Amino acid sequence: MKTKIQTLRRTLHQFPELSGQEQQTAARIKEYLSAYPPTRMISGLGGHGIAAIYEFGNSGLTVMIRCELDALPIQEQNAFDYCSQHMGVSHKCGHDGHMAMVAGLAPWIQEQDFDHGRILLLFQPAEETGQGAAEVLVDDQWCELEIDYAFALHNIPGEALHTILLMEPGFSAEVQSFSIKLVGKTAHASEPENGRNPAFTIAEMVQTFEHLSQPATDHPAFRLLTPVHLNLGDRSYGISPGAGELHYTVRTWSQDGMNALVQEIETITEQLCAKRELSYQLDWFEHFPASANDKGANEIVRSAAQGLGLEVKVMPHPFKFGEDFGWFSREYPAAMFGLGAGLDTPALHHADYDFPDDLLPTGMAMFRAVIRQILA
Repeated sequence: MKTKIQTLRRTLHQFPELSGQEQQTAARIKEYLSAYPPTRMISGLGGHGIAAIYEFGNSGLTVMIRCELDALPIQEQNAFDYCSQHMGVSHKCGHDGHMAMVAGLAPWIQEQDFDHGRILLLFQPAEETGQGAAEVLVDDQWCELEIDYAFALHNIPGEALHTILLMEPGFSAEVQSFSIKLVGKTAHASEPENGRNPAFTIAEMVQTFEHLSQPATDHPAFRLLTPVHLNLGDRSYGISPGAGELHYTVRTWSQDGMNALVQEIETITEQLCAKRELSYQLDWFEHFPASANDKGANEIVRSAAQGLGLEVKVMPHPFKFGEDFGWFSREYPAAMFGLGAGLDTPALHHADYDFPDDLLPTGMAMFRAVIRQILA
């Protein structure tokens, strides 16, 4: 079975698709699942998402196992024979491996004789933009379902292969991005006093926002503000520009922490723009809620790992990256855990990263053990 799953993983790697464009990826997953047909298959969830539902009687709990369909806009820099065939797009977060592990549960599920309950395998679109899980949750097809537990994993390079990484109380940070578009008045560069150049406000914003950061990960009020894009004027040296743009991504450990930070940023923006008589537009987007881990669900993961004889490492704080599984953890008892991908494996989102095939049986074994604890 490992060879078949490995083949699926490498095929998915060869044909990656960006967030919201995962039509062929979804078709490949459906083709694989057709050999192990679920009781019910839902397509087009939140875009191109798929839910494969396996039922064991009319009563009992429903366990959701979730993975992601989308890839990244990164040009691959590997030379193996299953490299990405799509220019500028590649699976550099391991979603190809996550999909293969979850799909690989299907043949095992068909062999089970649980007395009750349901297993839902969710192949979710658009994780990388923070939109996929949110769109799934408001899809009318999804709203008909009742979920009792939700689980997911993410491979983690830099950690020992096959190590299970547990986080309490959560797996990943609350993350949002924002842009500020500033409008003043264009003037001749020799007469800047006749215009309103947003450069000085942008410079003041960058300095002020830097003081809002508390980057120490062991601090309960952790907050990180990262400037990612700035645009001002043109290479036309006779013009004092009248418009500019500033983009940031920000992260905290909690929803409350994010709400407080958002309020501070909005207040500072209003004050600094009023100071120099600039109009502005502040937009928030790409929201990844903090992925909270339910205590009971986390203990199920711990017990599964220990039963398989896998090393368990409790991390001191969540990961700083965003994960839209947080939308599910707001709705259901949920747990997301890390799976060590090797000390020397290139980091996530690096052009030379590749998901280690050795993790496929480990991930599947973990999910099987989690399911058994709930349904057996």
